[in-house]
Amino acid sequence: MIEQEENSRINPFKCLDFIRDNAESLAEAEKNVTYFTEFRKSKKALLMIECSAKTESAKESYAYSHPEYIKVIEALADAKKEFVRLRWLMIASQAKIEVWRSLESSARAEGKATQ
Repeated sequence: MIEQEENSRINPFKCLDFIRDNAESLAEAEKNVTYFTEFRKSKKALLMIECSAKTESAKESYAYSHPEYIKVIEALADAKKEFVRLRWLMIASQAKIEVWRSLESSARAEGKATQ
């Protein structure tokens, strides 16, 4: 009886719709992670060129501490957070479908055993 109640609460079609409806958002989030990961390197190089210091370590310190570089890092962190959030929601939807399949299979086996 409890299994049947659980089955009725899991709607595999809603899970499939969620996966389909959010595939583009997940792809966009992954694109943003890639973009900001690569842009971070470019931003560092541009800031190092802008710096008037003589040594490479001074230029690197300047670049890493620059507010524009820090903004890129924050954007990368936000992009990564969104990607991971969407990825886990997708995984949760897939897991719900698997649970539903398992419960359905158990219910069928139970039905055969009682006949």
